[in-house]
Amino acid sequence: MVELSRREWLIGAAALPVLAETARAAPADTLRFGLSSYPPSLQPWVNTGTAALTVKTLLHRGLLMFGTDGKVKGALASSWARDGKNGWTFKLRDAQFHNGQPVTAADVKWCLEQIMAPTSTAYLRGQFQAIASIEAPDAKTVRIIMKQPTVTLPLMLATPFAPIIAKGSLNAAGGIGAGPYTLTAQERGVSLSFAAFAKFYEPGHPKLRQIHMPVYADENARVAALQSGDVDMIEYVPWQAMAGIQKNPKLLLNTVDGPYMALAFNGGTGPFKDERLRQAVAHAIRREEIVAAAFFGRGTVLEGLPITKSSEFYDPKYAHGWNYDPKLAKQLMAAAGVPNGFDCTLLSTAQYGMHLATAQVVQQHLGAIGIKVKLDLPDWATRVAMGNRGQYEFCVQGQTADNNDPDGLSAYIDGTLPPDNARSYHLPTPEIHKLLVEGRAEFDPAKRRAIYDELQRVALKVVPLASLCWRAQGYAMTRNVHGFTNMPGGLNFYSGYSLENVYFA
Repeated sequence: MVELSRREWLIGAAALPVLAETARAAPADTLRFGLSSYPPSLQPWVNTGTAALTVKTLLHRGLLMFGTDGKVKGALASSWARDGKNGWTFKLRDAQFHNGQPVTAADVKWCLEQIMAPTSTAYLRGQFQAIASIEAPDAKTVRIIMKQPTVTLPLMLATPFAPIIAKGSLNAAGGIGAGPYTLTAQERGVSLSFAAFAKFYEPGHPKLRQIHMPVYADENARVAALQSGDVDMIEYVPWQAMAGIQKNPKLLLNTVDGPYMALAFNGGTGPFKDERLRQAVAHAIRREEIVAAAFFGRGTVLEGLPITKSSEFYDPKYAHGWNYDPKLAKQLMAAAGVPNGFDCTLLSTAQYGMHLATAQVVQQHLGAIGIKVKLDLPDWATRVAMGNRGQYEFCVQGQTADNNDPDGLSAYIDGTLPPDNARSYHLPTPEIHKLLVEGRAEFDPAKRRAIYDELQRVALKVVPLASLCWRAQGYAMTRNVHGFTNMPGGLNFYSGYSLENVYFA
């Protein structure tokens, strides 16, 4: 059992000193980026965390991507358009893979078929079951025929989870991509190095010749490396260090809201098969304490599905459906036959302080209503593997929607999708699935609004996840680093897309 005294360490870390800038200066053509975790895998289509996704945005590009303005833009496809009722047509630009071979429609067709294959472990495999067929009428044209009209297909293809690699190149190391950088060296658990791809399709990009990514799993060591000049930029700035970085005249802190913390549940075994106990947990947590303990006040309470106030689909009627109400939580426990509580285990990790602190606050508040929580805190790579295998009763999640449309929550709330670390394990959600399918097929904005209103109502009852809070997500860098965009909302974890624009000035 890990006790709440761990918070004392976090609070002490808030006073982390600003270290002297004594380390060597970075070469003008090399960005030293402090990575928070060594990628568990470089497999192109799977979800193994944000640090791994950042690496993959260097190596790969898909048909589409998100621009720094948050809008879908062409990547390997120069143009795209609806084709009939259910189809979309993509025209490929002249682009090359890292092996010098041209990107063709045959490569695209093969990749998308790998993602949707029955034995695939791809993150988007479930969503891609909506594809009826993929055609390659010529080397520069791809037609994707959906089983029904699908307004959200470009959004799916713009995520880094649908990269195009050379046909047949998938192996244990990943695959041959067409991104702005190539992998030149790696030392497992220590660092990765990249060189600019001279034949990248976008003229003048990437702007730097090399990127070196040392891994600092300890968040305080990561901050210290930036402050001492060992690196030029870091991801996952710990919240207790943000104020100190802001006060340092040589550093810049860049934060946006968008990622959120939540709890996911094992719906196949254990106490949380019962939706009343999931509801009880959702009502038992005073979320402002998570904002204070895990994020040092840099966050916002979240008591409904993670739909931002700026979204046209936000509805205050549903935004506080999981409000703090321990009395209601006890009533739900009694209705479920466990009025005096029960024992359970919460999976999290000590590698990221916000995951640990979130777990500790949840442990404390559930204990107050009789639910005795034991914490399981492996390293991040093990945490991901356990999540994929469903080796938990409930777990702490740090996520962001796949995009800023409500359909971007599909990967986290649709229980019909294959098992994945990103969502509750074997938790049936047939009503939610039905509504998501309807929303995906509806091009009329007013009708989509009605569908997503109903989706929020159903989700409050089913609890496919229990939202906890929004969090400010920070990157920090020396002031001579320019061109990086910390993308907002559901696009935040894709900010690595903008590394091709980074330069020193």
